[in-house]
Amino acid sequence: MTRDLLDMNNIENKYCYKYPHPAVTTDCVIFGFDGTQLNVLLVKRGGEPYLGWWAFPGGFVRMDESSEDGALRELREETQLTPGYIEQFHTYSEPDRDPRERVITIAYLALVKIQDVKGGDDAKEAQWFSIDKIPHLAFDHDVILRDALARLRERIHFHPIGYELLPEKFTLKELQSLYEAILGIHFDRRNFAKKMFHLDILTQLEETMWPTPKREAHLYKFNVDKYKELKQRGFRLEF
Repeated sequence: MTRDLLDMNNIENKYCYKYPHPAVTTDCVIFGFDGTQLNVLLVKRGGEPYLGWWAFPGGFVRMDESSEDGALRELREETQLTPGYIEQFHTYSEPDRDPRERVITIAYLALVKIQDVKGGDDAKEAQWFSIDKIPHLAFDHDVILRDALARLRERIHFHPIGYELLPEKFTLKELQSLYEAILGIHFDRRNFAKKMFHLDILTQLEETMWPTPKREAHLYKFNVDKYKELKQRGFRLEF
């Protein structure tokens, strides 16, 4: 018997119990921002169940890894991506949520810069969808998406998430568009800028751009040290 087979048998014997137990998976809701709209990264399933359906990147947790390690591994395999921000936000355990067997999934929320994502080998296809044009999803992923969006809208008041979603250099208009896309509301330009400057995490650059032929806009970037300090200290941003 080969060493690999011996190791497999040892694992099977170690995790063999007298009572039934569920499998555990992870699913990761990945948000990105394209400059005007909030987007969600979906993968088209390459196997049953739900062959050809869109779903979140995810898969079964291995015996020798934590749920977060499993989520990050699946992201690398399916999207070649390591997110700058990831958090666990809910567990889904309805007995009939997966037609294969009893499966409990641990859901994660991740934020990425949209230009960094590529399709991996594990999924048939990976594609960004605007938050208002999401197709019907596999399993209970429609419910997971609803909860993830609610979590993101809650977090935006306590976490300066633009750092994980915007390019290195951006305009105030792009930053405002990000907050408007997430919260689904429109802000007065001057009031929004005042609130952002009050956080003291933006650095104005000497560079400018021309979003329209008649208007020049300053470029900004996040002050990383002050950003980390604000995250650690905590805050509440009211609109």
